[in-house]
Amino acid sequence: MREILGKRRRLGRRGGSARLDAALSCATAWQWPVLPGAGLRAAGSRGDRGRGCACPDPECAVPGAHPFDPGLLAATTDARMVRWWWTNRPTAPVLLATGGQAPCALSLPAVAGARALAELDRVGVRLGPVVATPTRWTLLVAPYTLERLGELLYAQDWVPSSLRFHGEGGYVVLPPSEIGTGQVRWERAPERVSGPRARAAAAAKAVSPWLPDVGTVLDALVEASTSAPDGGSRLTH
Repeated sequence: MREILGKRRRLGRRGGSARLDAALSCATAWQWPVLPGAGLRAAGSRGDRGRGCACPDPECAVPGAHPFDPGLLAATTDARMVRWWWTNRPTAPVLLATGGQAPCALSLPAVAGARALAELDRVGVRLGPVVATPTRWTLLVAPYTLERLGELLYAQDWVPSSLRFHGEGGYVVLPPSEIGTGQVRWERAPERVSGPRARAAAAAKAVSPWLPDVGTVLDALVEASTSAPDGGSRLTH
């Protein structure tokens, strides 16, 4: 794809402007690097009526929910590039490139995610933004390095195999995207930071949502899982 600034096209499909607005908020207000996902092919294309991935792989495991063109390294906070991408592809999913100075994340199956959030609320653990799809829930956390993550995992006696970690070189699909498994939404909407950090960020014209520490969230998730009354894991489904 030619990454040059071109004449803006009219947003042709419902929901396109919402995705552009979401991408601009992430990139400019929060300084989260974003890029468009592969998206879904039009119904009736390729000889069927399905909404599979628009990428060339007919057996794509994550339809619509991955970078394609441009690649992940193209993620940016530049408003002009974001406008150009979503003006030309208004229905493209919004992908957050995780790691570095950007948020990282932990994700788990949707049923397990609902159970885990209920338990964390019960014990008073404060969470940040939570992204929900029909199949998985994703908890955004403050940036962490692979080294830090390794230390945290090593310190645990056991970690549920259903947990996935999205750090440096990873990505997360953000609302209001639509992917192969369905609509992406906020289960917990982002909260703005407060206090000295908020004032400093506001002076720099970037006020990011509050994010919890990955260690706190990981410890709480493991505890919630191992405290299941029947001796099983809350995070297996």
